Amino acid sequence: MIYSDELIEEVRLRNDIVDVISGYVKLQRKGSSYFGLCPFHNEKSPSFSVSPQKQMYYCFGCGAGGNVFTFIREYENYSFPEALKLLADRAGIALPQEDESEENRKRRDLRTAVLDVNKKAAKFYYYLLRTEQGARAMAYLKDRGLTDETIRSFGLGYAGQYSNLLSRYLKQQGISDSLLKESGLVQISEKQGMYDKFWNRVIFPIMDANSRVIGFGGRVMGDAKPKYLNSPETIIFDKGRNLYGLHAARSSRKKNMLVCEGYMDVISMHQAGFTNAVASLGTALTSQHAALLKRYTDEVILTYDSDEAGVRAALRAIPLMREAGITTRVLRMEPYKDPDEFIKALGKEAFQERIDQAQNSFMFEIEVLERSYNMKDPTDKTRFFRETARKIAEFEQEIERENYIEAVVEKYQTSFEGMRKLVMGWLLQGVPARKQPEQRSVPPKKEDGIRRSERLLLTWLLEYPKLYPVISSRIAPEDFSDELYREVAGMLYRQMESGKPDTAWIVNQFEDPEQQKAIAGIFNTEIRVESPRETEKAVLESMRKVMESAVEERSRRLDPSDIAGLQKLIAAKREIQELNRLHISL
Repeated sequence: MIYSDELIEEVRLRNDIVDVISGYVKLQRKGSSYFGLCPFHNEKSPSFSVSPQKQMYYCFGCGAGGNVFTFIREYENYSFPEALKLLADRAGIALPQEDESEENRKRRDLRTAVLDVNKKAAKFYYYLLRTEQGARAMAYLKDRGLTDETIRSFGLGYAGQYSNLLSRYLKQQGISDSLLKESGLVQISEKQGMYDKFWNRVIFPIMDANSRVIGFGGRVMGDAKPKYLNSPETIIFDKGRNLYGLHAARSSRKKNMLVCEGYMDVISMHQAGFTNAVASLGTALTSQHAALLKRYTDEVILTYDSDEAGVRAALRAIPLMREAGITTRVLRMEPYKDPDEFIKALGKEAFQERIDQAQNSFMFEIEVLERSYNMKDPTDKTRFFRETARKIAEFEQEIERENYIEAVVEKYQTSFEGMRKLVMGWLLQGVPARKQPEQRSVPPKKEDGIRRSERLLLTWLLEYPKLYPVISSRIAPEDFSDELYREVAGMLYRQMESGKPDTAWIVNQFEDPEQQKAIAGIFNTEIRVESPRETEKAVLESMRKVMESAVEERSRRLDPSDIAGLQKLIAAKREIQELNRLHISL
């Protein structure tokens, strides 16, 4: 659906950027702006700036920037309509629904209702954990080493020892039987009638990326089976498309994601400071999980249990990650079974060392493959190298094949030429190539001096509006060197004429996130001057550079027969000379 510019602008104006970003980043006021640690790259000193006056954010470390729409799109990995919907809901603005069928409306209303039921259930479980009947469950969590803060932050709870406690409570809250069935929180049998899905279990609320409770996991208190139980698939809960802990891990400023097996692994890792840990929900990792992870990271470290089941799970996950374009490494847990056990035994520093030393996923696959062959038997050893060569042949790029041949040769002390010939043999047979992970983007080159001066002028225009007649009478938007700068300058000039500069509105006129980022950078150029007099000198020097650049460009394009153009060029050069006598006061 296409929304009007007026509606989009209303949504933006009703969502103060400081209020919105404060929900994601801890901000502290410094002067006229707010600063915090950038959520888009890993940093120790705050360089992430949010300006209430400009209604823009900008990171002086990585260059991320834009308005409130840009932030939601980048942080949540949302499309523009999704970001608009989130901010409209936040501001209580109803977006028009175009041609929404009755069926779609009912489905949307049901989703909203089930989310509300889950929220009520989570609060009830949370309450029960802190009552006398939840004492045993609380003791279990404490014995596992969890702190009160960790228990609170993950919303852990307890499903009472009777099988109708939750359903009775929810009915008292006005929830109908049909809605209880849709939520998956109850079951029905001819013998028992309606009864709770979870009872006498420690409860782990499962949240989506937006921290909405979409399901539950339960660990039994006793010897009943199954030991762990999850919510069934519902209108809001799909095990294959959600990850436990993602609501917390997505805001981690770590460069990768740690993917493990269970709830307790995720929780204990977060408690130890590894806040980028997630887990699948009682199922093997799926291609949908991989696509979800790709929204938040380019690298995954598999931290599965060290037993045979964990090895098989890693081998299944590696090709899925590769297909999604994610670089994958494998963390070795030996001699311990899982991350929780490892951290308790050796501490978080030792676990960080294991993360740093995590093994390349291809070399892990080869190491596991080796176990299927008797490496002391010449025939078996040859078969192993042939199968290894087949796997190497799947890589598209020759340089990558060469690198892996070298790695295998070094590890197994075999002939480079021999391995290379085996790989070439498979290539001649047409081995299908494996999809390679996408490369991280190359940092932009350092900007030239002219663009720096242009950025400074546009930033100064916002800081000191009285400069507008001084600058605009000598420098027109078309004098700027770059098309984007010319467009931005033209919009800002028109706003300055009306006395209502609004840079966040300017950002909104561009759909490309990279352009929005660039515009935020233009209006947040660092100005390193210590006094008003130095600023005045710097303004004049920047004007001189921009004017000289514009004159040089005009001279290059000037037709020698263009007398009027030549006269304008002479006048422009005279204006540059007159800057020596120009005095401005801020």
